[in-house]
Amino acid sequence: MSLRLKDKTCIVTGATSGMGKAIAERFHQEGANIVLSGRNLERGAALAKKLNNSVFLAGDVSSQNYNKELVAGAIKNFGKLDIVSMNAGILGLGSVTELSSEDWHTTVNINLTSIFYLSKYAIPYLEKYNGNILINASIAAYKSFPNHPAYCASKAGSVALMKQMALEYAPKIRVNAICPGPVNTPLIWESAKAFKNPEAAVENVENKTLMKRLGQPEDVANLALFLVSSEASWITGTAMTIDGGILNQ
Repeated sequence: MSLRLKDKTCIVTGATSGMGKAIAERFHQEGANIVLSGRNLERGAALAKKLNNSVFLAGDVSSQNYNKELVAGAIKNFGKLDIVSMNAGILGLGSVTELSSEDWHTTVNINLTSIFYLSKYAIPYLEKYNGNILINASIAAYKSFPNHPAYCASKAGSVALMKQMALEYAPKIRVNAICPGPVNTPLIWESAKAFKNPEAAVENVENKTLMKRLGQPEDVANLALFLVSSEASWITGTAMTIDGGILNQ
């Protein structure tokens, strides 16, 4: 069986849980060397131990220096950089009148500014290898949710930034985004706290999908793999939804 990412080096942020972890594991299955990024030391170390040809670098993606270190870590450990998969994100719950300025800035910095930082340092290396940038956005880029102003704004911004970078750095670098809908990760249960009855809110959104189920992290990982592989070599500047059809409701 041909390994689609054999000899490719990837940085995967948000790799210690949820979709980021599933993406890291899927890329590893396809032969990639991986720099794992996350804040949880215990989970990160355990994942690096599980995935050979990987290293874990702990840190905060909202830090410019940390993003620079991620790129340096890829070059130091593997000698190149082919793919950047950005999955770190938080919700920043609260209406505009309730949300603190600090929580607004923290959410935007983690969900959006981190993409700018990592892309800034990764692009010079990605250009050498006709690389890929893949941004994990959300259907919140297109659909509004109660008490999610910072999240919706930052996800819409990430899609706009993706499109601009796709224009700027073609044809050497492909830049795309995935926009997941309701996926069964800790984040969806945290998001549900914005509603009066969180369990009912999750059940309701599950029933609203045309497929009548929540997405699984592995569903998103399979799409991520396709978009960074040579099979998607004519796809760039695209934000691809993966939502069980919920936006069609």
